Amino acid sequence: MKYIGTRGGEKVSGAKAIMQGLSENGGLFVPEKFPCVSEKEFAEMLDMSYAERAAKIIGKLLDEFNEKELLSVCEEKYASDPAPLVRLDDGVYILELFHGPTCSFKDIAISLLPYMFKKAGALCGNDKEMLVLASSADAGKAALEAFKDLDGFKVAAIYPHDGISKMQKLHISTQEGKNVSVIALKGGHDDCLRAVKEILADDTLGVAPLSADSLNVAVIAAQVAYFFSAYADLVSSEQIAQGEEIDFTLPVGSFGNAISAYYAKKMGLPLRRIHCASNLNKTIIDFFKTGVYDVNRELYKTTAPSMDMIDAVGLERLIFEVSGRNYKLTAKRMAELKEGGRYSVTDEEKSRIAEIFDGGFAGEEDSVEAMYDVFIDTGYTMDTHTGCAMKVAVDWFEKNKKDETKMVITATANPYKFPQDVLYAVTGNDVKDSFKGVKRLHAATAMAVPKCLKELRDKIPRFTKTVDRKKLNEEISNFIKQ
Repeated sequence: MKYIGTRGGEKVSGAKAIMQGLSENGGLFVPEKFPCVSEKEFAEMLDMSYAERAAKIIGKLLDEFNEKELLSVCEEKYASDPAPLVRLDDGVYILELFHGPTCSFKDIAISLLPYMFKKAGALCGNDKEMLVLASSADAGKAALEAFKDLDGFKVAAIYPHDGISKMQKLHISTQEGKNVSVIALKGGHDDCLRAVKEILADDTLGVAPLSADSLNVAVIAAQVAYFFSAYADLVSSEQIAQGEEIDFTLPVGSFGNAISAYYAKKMGLPLRRIHCASNLNKTIIDFFKTGVYDVNRELYKTTAPSMDMIDAVGLERLIFEVSGRNYKLTAKRMAELKEGGRYSVTDEEKSRIAEIFDGGFAGEEDSVEAMYDVFIDTGYTMDTHTGCAMKVAVDWFEKNKKDETKMVITATANPYKFPQDVLYAVTGNDVKDSFKGVKRLHAATAMAVPKCLKELRDKIPRFTKTVDRKKLNEEISNFIKQ
């Protein structure tokens, strides 16, 4: 199976797309054509474990990988189900994606990357040490944990110094391992992702730089799998009939999860609509409404910090598709975005998007209210990002009271990663200390505290340096030389 760039210029193998991360002209890689999951294949998935389902889907998107090897790795990394489905209410379900080693949905894809990067490197004849880059607290922590102390790899996590929760900062700054680096960058998530893209394009480093973000097709392929698995769980538990359409509502940041859901639909998943939820940084939502993508706006810092970004880089993949895969037009629009901070789509393209996508946003109080209502009504506790998604899902049902389509809401982080904000939402109790927040949240909910977060109380931050953008390349160069 081949991959092509959204801005044209090349056609490469899946392994090469993984190793490059970005196409030569800065575009993102997409499948040349989407593989299909037949009804027979899907029926077979009903009795499979999550690991077997994931290997099946990933193998279709990256067919150069040895089927038995891929299954073996999936069975090792997904020894227990990393994406259980919880029935919240009649027709509403939560897909919990936070059961990995760092309590974030990023674990599900990134835990497979050591194998996938090694295999892709071998297929491409790479003989250089690999530099793995991640541009957020959650992706960064997941990458650090997955690659720590592995021969042939160095891993650098770059996160916004003032754009994550206290618990996230403690989690990432105390990372262990001989081959790791954690860098706080002055700026926001957008600045971190732009920095990673620049490093990926630098061929003077003496190493092979790879992205652990959703820029990389390996991450997208692994994320597609959990949408199929959620649907299979609904069918096998007789919540829906095979072939019945469902909806997904998901928090959006860089748009990686949203495009993964879209790819699942393109591969045959009976997915009717994808509801995208933003916080106050609602560039995507405004784009859906107006057809104008405009990043010339203020960045708001919210209690859902992983969504505190203005430029959703993964949207480029959707723009490429709705343009009729017109790479010249996509390149023109990305140039307009770089030069003036905005581009627009035609009314016809806007209508194509609206056939599948819609969305809304949640202000701070909106999210709190949604989290509180669900906790009071059902006893279920969710994190702040999932709270935004819940608000958008509730709004959809209020506007479409006769809609009986089943809804799955993706929960992307363990609530204890944001203990003070979740505590405030469910009890109204406001505390400053993260671990007091953990203690009181546990008392209020009886929800188990993950070991990896509980242990942070006694850890001392190892990485404390904050740098500006001009100093980042020097930091990376010094790290490579270590």
